[in-house]
Amino acid sequence: MNKAEFISAIANATGYSNAVTKETFDAMVEVIKKALKKGDKISLVGFGNFEVSKRSARTGRNPQTGETIKIKASKLPKFKAGKALKDALN
Repeated sequence: MNKAEFISAIANATGYSNAVTKETFDAMVEVIKKALKKGDKISLVGFGNFEVSKRSARTGRNPQTGETIKIKASKLPKFKAGKALKDALN
């Protein structure tokens, strides 16, 4: 399911137009991005948790040349499914 299909499914379930649903979805994504950027954890009971995971700097190898390279530290978004979501799938 892509973004357009997802928005259409939500619009059909709620009775709102696709335009309003798209605005709401885009706003939700922006709120999640801003919260994660600040380092906050988002907990949606029954669905799951969004949080930031940190990767430390490390050395790696260029697979084409075999040369050692430095990989800088980075932050990654992380999602952990909640119990109700896991139970719904099993």
